[in-house]
Amino acid sequence: MERQKKQKTYTPKEALIKAAAYCAYQERTQQEVRDKLYTYGLEPDDIEELIIRLSQEKLIDEERYAQSYVRGKYGLKKWGRRKIMQGLKAKGISDYCIKQGLKEIDPEVYEQNLLQLLEKKNATEKEKNPFTRRQKLTYFLMSKGYEGDLVQDAIKGLES
Repeated sequence: MERQKKQKTYTPKEALIKAAAYCAYQERTQQEVRDKLYTYGLEPDDIEELIIRLSQEKLIDEERYAQSYVRGKYGLKKWGRRKIMQGLKAKGISDYCIKQGLKEIDPEVYEQNLLQLLEKKNATEKEKNPFTRRQKLTYFLMSKGYEGDLVQDAIKGLES
């Protein structure tokens, strides 16, 4: 007979301490914290109060979260704006916070990322047919979240 693991329940005071540590470890969205608090066996009203309290104490800050997310995705993973925006929307971040986060992108570095990705992919692409090759490079860069006009300009620059 399988025994179910009993989920420990916390008082709102205990949960606040645990949630504060959870937020201090790395930036979190309100929804991520809300989901975590539900696992502590709290009532919805207590959870919303804790969310408000954590926001007031600046432990949860969605604008700061968006800025951090953008820096990581465009700086390390070299994602384009479209993919970053989709990721933030999926996490329930407001349009205002997304707009603030996207200000973290340096247009020159953004373009360098695009060109680096293009050169790297072009060097490893085995396709000989120029039309199919161009199509594959375009698809690759679009899937990374870069805007169509920037992708076309970069590929034209590569071909000239």
